Amino acid sequence: ILALEETSGKILWTREWPADYTGLLQTWATGPRATPTVDGDRVYVLGATGALLCLDVKTGAIVWQRDYVKDYGTQVPSWGMTGAPLVDGPRLICLVGGENNAKTVAFDKMTGKEIWRALPSNGEPGYNQPFLLTAGGRKQLIVWHPLALHSLSAETGEVYWEQPFKINFSLTVATPVASGNRLLVSSFYNGSLLMELDAAKPAARKLWQGKSDSEITTDGLHSLVSTPVMDGDYIYGICSYGMMRCLNAKTGERVWETIDVTRESARWSTGHIVRNGGRYFINNDQGDLIIARLTPEKYIEVSRTPLIKPTSAPGNRRKLTSVNWTHPAYANRHIITRNDEEIVSFSLER
Repeated sequence: ILALEETSGKILWTREWPADYTGLLQTWATGPRATPTVDGDRVYVLGATGALLCLDVKTGAIVWQRDYVKDYGTQVPSWGMTGAPLVDGPRLICLVGGENNAKTVAFDKMTGKEIWRALPSNGEPGYNQPFLLTAGGRKQLIVWHPLALHSLSAETGEVYWEQPFKINFSLTVATPVASGNRLLVSSFYNGSLLMELDAAKPAARKLWQGKSDSEITTDGLHSLVSTPVMDGDYIYGICSYGMMRCLNAKTGERVWETIDVTRESARWSTGHIVRNGGRYFINNDQGDLIIARLTPEKYIEVSRTPLIKPTSAPGNRRKLTSVNWTHPAYANRHIITRNDEEIVSFSLER
């Protein structure tokens, strides 16, 4: 992990730790892939093989650390541990995937001491980070793993509700999306599931679920690394082979699709979508930054500019020999992004 000065890119400090990547898929074998979580004077970082470190923001000194494999018997999945730690009040909530009902664990964020654990680890943990929403008069912790979508109490780990949803190859990657009383998840093979959150109590019911379990013959939206967005009664996202699609949120039916975002119909062709007022910033995996408007009628491209060189091996045949799957950071009217060679900040003031 590196800490950089935001305005200049100067490296303030670095922190390294031992890691054995044996057993992980070679294409994306090395390095952490969970976003660091900053909370006051501390930053929490998760390594790909399950090392959880609490560091001092100013110096990078280790305050405390845990090891999912040694402490909880976690079986690290094929693409490594990716669920970013979540701060909630005094708690640091993590997707641990450990034995003895430790799929999800809440730690004391100041000391690393376990507060509670929840959900049996009767399968791989998957790749998603827990997140919080408020519905039914309660704050709910949403945990999406390869067997189900769960809602828990963030304070105690009590299960509020569960929706079974078996995901092939454990690819729970795209972050769940909450909008109003709806909660959406989407996966590469198994498509999308939309839940309706109860307004009176912490409960939910399934509104619809896609029927396709194929990456090729898809009936709705099959996201991989691209998190969809919901805007009113419509869902926008990038499907398994690079098609941007619009779905009717009420039914899950496809409204339109276009290849204009990725310009390549290829396995895992994708991009990251971020809403900005009435428009969207989209970073496709060819290194472009696109500004677009997404409407129920069509995709409208406002502008496109090459932003960064793709440098990562795609793991399949692509038009370019490399891709860029890094989700950029937007802050203070800037976009900060990186590849395997550099990290760059661009102004968005114009």
